[in-house]
Amino acid sequence: MNPAGLLYPEDPSIKKLHAKLTKAAQKFDAPDHHLGQLLDRPGRFFDFSLGMDGFFMDFSRQRLDENVLSLLHESQTLSNALEKFSDMTQGEIVNPTENRAALHTAARGTGPSPLLFKEMDVKAQMQQVNEKIEAFCASVHEGKICSACGKPFTQAVVIGIGGSYLGCEFVYQALAGTPGKMDLLFLPNVDIDNFARVIESIDKETTLWIVISKSYTTTETMANLNQVSTWLKAQGVSPLDHMVTITAKGSPGDDPDTPVLDSFHMFDFIGGRYSVSSAVGGLPLSLAFGYDVFKRFLDGCRLMDTHVLESPAEKNIALTAALISIWNTLYMGYPAQAIIPYASRLARLSPHVQQLYMESLGKSVSPDGRRLTQPAGTIIFGEPGTNAQHSFFQLAHQGKAFPIDFIGIKTPGYTGVQAMSKGVTNHQELWANLLAQAGALALGRSSDDPAGNFDGNRPSTIISIDNLEPESVGMLLSFYEARTVLEGFILGVNPFDQFGVELGKVMAGDIRKEMAARNLDPSYTFACALKTDNFYLDLLFGK
Repeated sequence: MNPAGLLYPEDPSIKKLHAKLTKAAQKFDAPDHHLGQLLDRPGRFFDFSLGMDGFFMDFSRQRLDENVLSLLHESQTLSNALEKFSDMTQGEIVNPTENRAALHTAARGTGPSPLLFKEMDVKAQMQQVNEKIEAFCASVHEGKICSACGKPFTQAVVIGIGGSYLGCEFVYQALAGTPGKMDLLFLPNVDIDNFARVIESIDKETTLWIVISKSYTTTETMANLNQVSTWLKAQGVSPLDHMVTITAKGSPGDDPDTPVLDSFHMFDFIGGRYSVSSAVGGLPLSLAFGYDVFKRFLDGCRLMDTHVLESPAEKNIALTAALISIWNTLYMGYPAQAIIPYASRLARLSPHVQQLYMESLGKSVSPDGRRLTQPAGTIIFGEPGTNAQHSFFQLAHQGKAFPIDFIGIKTPGYTGVQAMSKGVTNHQELWANLLAQAGALALGRSSDDPAGNFDGNRPSTIISIDNLEPESVGMLLSFYEARTVLEGFILGVNPFDQFGVELGKVMAGDIRKEMAARNLDPSYTFACALKTDNFYLDLLFGK
């Protein structure tokens, strides 16, 4: 019998726990459970914070108490979430709808050795790919592998969408202060203006193109590949002499009859949104910074993986964050969660976690097809602070409330000349704003003027990491991955499939056929299934 999920309607133990949590949530409407009161309780900070070397999470400003945490931990016990996480790292089938393992953690060395899945030693395969990446990148950096005109490659463009670029782009920008070897650009969107911006920024003779698609059939990626190839040929450059692929073994992108500079394998047991630590991130990031930097990033990922695997539930950072997310979404009724890093280099963290979380947990059925009591997941969004303060924090303070992850960096990447403004450095000013926002949201402020009154009682968590070195960025990435997976296990959904993206693709294919028919025959009359689509197609084609 499968462990119980928190959103399974017929499980009696879950019904009982759900009733207790619902009752506990009602108590937090009382004045003595306002965050201002909770934060005054002795030992609150120490009892509601967790840490490991280089990573600290303070959740004392969340609207919960010891009783709530205890009840939430019951949901972990009922679902066997930590046990399932351990099973995941050992190659067990945790993606039942696709009959797959989920072994993104193996890409950074987590789990037993050898790690066998379907008679394949997964770690050995990963190591082979990484050794190939290391050798290829060294040859590129040394000028042994160069462009068709004999010039060294000076930049690379990633052609890929969704998980094929979001995580990599986040890590690339996060490591922007690291001494680099090549610039990276990204071409995810099929919008022709995305392509135009890219080619305005490159030297066609010294640019390496990295095509990322597991199946090598992703519509947007193939459209962009065709656009790039057509443009390069028009510029007198051989596309195949400037391209590498990251794809599944035996896919059309791994065809020796159409040789590119090299091809690197990705695997079915690593989903796109979890693929940053595989070749999907490994090759671009190693080209950008060198393989040693990518390896340090993997070390950081593994540190957090190990913490999740070895820490008891009450001390487990990622598990606690998952439980808080469940509490805020299911029982406190918050409609969304923001991720606000007070570091501009983490600007792409929120978009990455947005896909990671919303594609993983945005489900309405259990893995075996049972309807859940309510749809799982919540809305994730965010923007770096202090930009966010001047964008949507009016609503955060006085509109509909939503919990926030504030992320602070102890030591900034820049160590050059720093000015003082109002007696503090820019980095100190950043922290002053972070702490002030978290405090103001929690405590509020009374005023006789209704427009100036702040109710407070708005939850947040402060996450702090030491720096933006590769190890720290790896820990941060792995934290959000583990939190997402554990939340999925506790809720009782499969965090590794994504059938919700398929319907739109099918309908786009039908509309595409109508467009293609008009391109072949200018007199063709559109006949879309949804009649209003005909109006827009006529508009697009100039009628």
